[in-house]
Amino acid sequence: MGAFLEKPKTDKHNEHGSGNGLRFGVSSMQGWRIEMEDAHSAVVGLPHGLKDWSFFAVYDGHAGAKVSAHCAEHLLPAIVNAESFKSSMKGTQLCPTSDNVVHGVREGFLVLDETMRQLPEIQSGEDKSGSTAVCVLLSPMHIYFGNCGDSRAILCRDRKLFFSTQDHKPVNPVEKDRIQKAGGSVMIQRVNGSLAVSRALGDYEYKQVEGKGQCEQLVSPEPEVFMQERDCEKDEFLVLACDGVWDVMSNEDVCEFVSSRLAICDNFESICNQLVDTCLYKGSRDNMSVVLVAFQGAPKLSKEAIDKENELDALLEKRIQQIVESGDNPEEVGLCDVIHLLANEDIPSLPPGGGLCAKRSAIKSIFNRLYPNQNNDTEPVQQSYLFTSSMQSNREETL
Repeated sequence: MGAFLEKPKTDKHNEHGSGNGLRFGVSSMQGWRIEMEDAHSAVVGLPHGLKDWSFFAVYDGHAGAKVSAHCAEHLLPAIVNAESFKSSMKGTQLCPTSDNVVHGVREGFLVLDETMRQLPEIQSGEDKSGSTAVCVLLSPMHIYFGNCGDSRAILCRDRKLFFSTQDHKPVNPVEKDRIQKAGGSVMIQRVNGSLAVSRALGDYEYKQVEGKGQCEQLVSPEPEVFMQERDCEKDEFLVLACDGVWDVMSNEDVCEFVSSRLAICDNFESICNQLVDTCLYKGSRDNMSVVLVAFQGAPKLSKEAIDKENELDALLEKRIQQIVESGDNPEEVGLCDVIHLLANEDIPSLPPGGGLCAKRSAIKSIFNRLYPNQNNDTEPVQQSYLFTSSMQSNREETL
């Protein structure tokens, strides 16, 4: 179920880029986990003449980082080189139909899983890791989603959540039926009481049932593939993330949070960092990776929204001063005390979907500026309990 550090590693890996009418940002953070097992892909312009196509993916590894890293390097080539894609070759260029793409994504996952089994460290049993994978292929006319496991992608259109991939959990009726037919069981919401996802790449110890096909094993590498037509006027953004994000924020939360941040910030890496930090302070104890892909219809900077955010920061500064200076011994009031009191107040205009957790960094910055010599040492896990009373104390640990 994974081990945890005494303090989270909050350093972040960032990327950003643009092309094909898109802008994207990436943030990944190790957090409380002993090892960083996530990986990601962000490619604008694909080979074989698909220059106006793009590919984004998040891979959430477990029991090691080998499979997730291998997938990040090889899933896109596996899809593009799938027989379904090759059948649409005209000379040296690909001209795939929608059916070609849907079948190609599925075939790419399955071929990659089969070839990866031949890696020496996996064949020897030295490496037993696995990885979920959620990917998005963007053509000029369509959005193709491929999902295997419990990482997730959402599409926000016309100011609201429009589409989400579906998680593959052992308790889902279809997944549970396959697991039982393969001779397995679902205990404590896990495959054979151990693995928290029912579909994944790798995890070959769960793929050894004789007489069962590749997609009939205890754990299946088969993705669900969905297609959506693009709406140039209403499409706003995509978010791909591992379950370290979705454990503590709903699809709607993330959609609303990102929308609100796009109205006040033009730095996509910063927005992804804010989302990851917010999840940390909401109680996520997993690795976290986020890819934000914005279309031309994404929310633009808004003076009204910026002014409103500045007013919120001014209000927080005023309340911090009042809290500290109203104490019997103001010099002994620490940041933890301030946050505890703020968490019990009805503060207007907090970031939707993020709440006070989303202002954690701002609160600390204000406190340090006003009271540089006072105690500001407080662990994120402490803050998660102070910031939200709805966090489940026995929330299922994710792999």
